[in-house]
Amino acid sequence: MNKTDLINEVADVVSSKKEAQAAVDRVFAAITKALKKDDAVTIVGFGTFKAVKREARKGRNPQTGETIKIGARKAPKFIPGKGLKDALN
Repeated sequence: MNKTDLINEVADVVSSKKEAQAAVDRVFAAITKALKKDDAVTIVGFGTFKAVKREARKGRNPQTGETIKIGARKAPKFIPGKGLKDALN
């Protein structure tokens, strides 16, 4: 499923595809905004999105074998909830 498929699923519930796209875009924007502020987003029964800090480290260029420095950064992490896990098994 991609974003268009998700919008089509939401459009079945709301009155128009335009409203569905706005709703999906707003949900993604709200999750992104919360993660930028280091807040976790918990959707009960589905899972939790949070930002994790990745420390700086050394890496290797696969073409040349040269050692490179990879800077510290934040990365998104998703932890599935019990309801999602149960639905899959």
